[in-house]
Amino acid sequence: MEKIVITAEKRDIIGKKVKTLRREGKAPAIIYGNEVGSIPITINMRDATNTLNKVSGSAILTIDVEGEEYSTLVREIQQDYIKRTLIHVDFLSVSMKEKLRTNVSISLVGEAPVLEEFSAIIMPGIDQIEVECLPQDLPGVIEVDVSILAELGQAIYLKDLAAIDNVDFLTDPEELVAVASAIKEEVVEEVVEEDELAVEGEEGAEPEVIEQSKKDEEGSEEE
Repeated sequence: MEKIVITAEKRDIIGKKVKTLRREGKAPAIIYGNEVGSIPITINMRDATNTLNKVSGSAILTIDVEGEEYSTLVREIQQDYIKRTLIHVDFLSVSMKEKLRTNVSISLVGEAPVLEEFSAIIMPGIDQIEVECLPQDLPGVIEVDVSILAELGQAIYLKDLAAIDNVDFLTDPEELVAVASAIKEEVVEEVVEEDELAVEGEEGAEPEVIEQSKKDEEGSEEE
């Protein structure tokens, strides 16, 4: 497993004063859990952003706090989506000798024959699987090959996935991961045709009303 390191410094500034850190290109963060208590830290905003954008939510990150290292998982990222800058990051400290429970994202890979053969689409099911394992065995992502989907209605369930060494799946094995579904183009065409007929009917009815109105007017004048 590749070691991913984020350098940090201990932080004394808290509360609203952390705004001064952001002006200096730093972001406030905290390490907590696993008997470490709560350790406020600061991280380089640009470097940390680049690192966090490249890893999955289940990646083990090493936080180097002035020479002391902590193995962690990212538990929450607060971000300014307009400025695209970090506001705050929560890191959960984990023991490399104890199993942990967390969610790992699913990635659908491969080309399904049903896509070309039947002009189908692949509908995803669950997008994460809860797992239990040692931190060093934690997969960054769980890839699911959809190339076995050759017929409409064919599906992949969690129970169909191959086991991963030293990793236990805790999510219900009957959960749907992906299914091949037809595109309902015919229904759309029928709706369009009905709408067109309705419009034509309305246009055809209008002259009759006007014509009748004229006859009524002429009859009134003769009387």
